[in-house]
Order: sequence, then structure tokens, then C-alpha cells
Amino acid sequence: MRFHYKYRYISILSFFFICLFAANSVLAQSRLRVYEDYIDKYSDIAIRHMTDYKIPPSITLAQGLLESGAGMSDLARRSNNHFGIKCHRGWRGESVYAADDTPNDCFRKYRRVEDSYEDHAQFLTTGSRYNELFNLSVTDYKGWARGLQKTGYATDRAYANKLIKLIEDYELYRFDNKNYRRGITRQQREQAKKQEIAQANWTHQPYKTHGLIYVVAVNGDTYAGIANEFGFKERDLLKFNEVPEGFPLSEGDIVYFQKKKARADMPYFEHVVQIGESMYSISQKYGVQLRNLYRLNKKSYEYVPEEGDVLKLR
Repeated sequence: MRFHYKYRYISILSFFFICLFAANSVLAQSRLRVYEDYIDKYSDIAIRHMTDYKIPPSITLAQGLLESGAGMSDLARRSNNHFGIKCHRGWRGESVYAADDTPNDCFRKYRRVEDSYEDHAQFLTTGSRYNELFNLSVTDYKGWARGLQKTGYATDRAYANKLIKLIEDYELYRFDNKNYRRGITRQQREQAKKQEIAQANWTHQPYKTHGLIYVVAVNGDTYAGIANEFGFKERDLLKFNEVPEGFPLSEGDIVYFQKKKARADMPYFEHVVQIGESMYSISQKYGVQLRNLYRLNKKSYEYVPEEGDVLKLR
């Protein structure tokens, strides 16, 4: 994540003094049961396709959810097409017609939903259009989402941002972890976390900007590791940054050590949305509480920012 304003280094002594602020509550995200059921039903296929095709499960599931309305859309019901794949030249299978870019577009029809998932994998791996995506890490769901929009998978200008929102709202990124196991016990998770902390050997430079203390994540960072390094409880860092346990960090992400603000400091009045940005990433960029960013813009939590949208920051 890139900052467009200047920051300054803060001494460790001052840093620890300031970081004694009270924790902020995690913003609860409402989840649809039909979406949860869909994820439970098809996550095994998505994980298998990560092994077979190197496609992030989070991307597969998010596209399936978005394109099929969690399997409830008319197209999905009539044709088992969960990824909105059109007939295109060379398609020899059955087809159905539905309104999309034109009033009567041709879509592929499958015998089973599983066939739709298989065709989706083949669609991405065959030909050259999506080749560049496979140079990305399987855990880089933001890069994959941006790449799918830029290479023309969908014409929706908010397509990448919608995928990212689904992945973060439903924690689909957890499936991208090759060590993920559906049946893992709480004790095993705690043991893994202890090992993760024990291996943490990063040193981070704390900074202060607009009165907020933060560090910049490096490759391989976790909230648990950063918390251990600076003597925090992991749950406090999660609260400050408004994320659930297990939320992944990418290189360049901001990790705040105190409660974010109700609105951005001057002179940051507005933000123009770019491809691959979510309301959460924008809230982190300016140190603004997520709920307040929604309120300032009179948006519901279902809103997905579209490239070019102008959002109020104060």
C-alpha cells in the first residue's frame, strides 16, 4: 500500500506510551446463510483446483458466488453455469440464452455444477489471455482480482472490488493457505500459532502520521508475529485494524497500533477509487474507521466501490 503523505519516525518510548489506548470493536459483518452454504459445498473443489491448476480457491469461490448468486441465479439454475462463461467461438456443448451485454447472449450449459467448475479452470488456463495471473502468488487474491478485471473477464468496472469484498467478508482467503485443513482442531490452531510466533524474527520501524502509530508489513508477516514483536496481544491488533483472526497481511499493508479515527485529517477530503480497492483498504490507507467511512458516504455495508467513485473522507 502506498501513502501519498509524509510520515515521521516515532521513538520506541513514545510509541509504547501512545499504544495504551483502548481497543476498538471489530466491525461485525453480516453474512448470508446461502453464501455460507455455497462455500461449504464447493470449497473442496476450489482447493483441489489450487493443486491441479494453481488458481487461488478464494478467487474460484468468489467468482462462483458473484456470477451465480450463490447458485441461486436463473442462469445457474437453468444451466449449472456458475461462472458466467459465454459460448464463445469453438464451444461445442449445450447452450442457453440470457440477457447480459446484449438482450440474448449465449451461455454455456453443463450437466453438473462440477463440470462448470472444471470448465472455469480450463477457461483460465487455456490460451494466453490470463497467463500473467499465474505469475502471481496463489495467496495474492487482490492481484488476481485486479488481473481478472484488467484482462476482460467481466465488463463490470467494480468487478475486482466485488471479488475482494466477498473474499474478505467471508474470509475466503483462508482456503488459499496450503496448510488449511477443514478438520483442524482449536488446539492444533493454537500450536501452529505458537510455532508461527516463535519463528518471527522481523524488525519493524514504527511510524506516526496524523497522530496514528503504525508499522508497514513485510512479506511473510502475520498479526500474531507483529503483536509478539511489540508485546501486544494479537486480539488487540485485530481490533485496531478491524479484521478477524486469520486475516492475511501482504507486503506494504499498514498495521495500526491504536484505534483509527472517525474521519481523515486535513487536507484529505476525498478519495478516488482505483481498481482493486475495497472500503476496508481505503479505511486503512487514511486511518479512518470502516463504519465511519460507510456513514460519511451514506452507504450500506453491501456497497462495493467502483473504479472512479469519489468517496468522502471527512
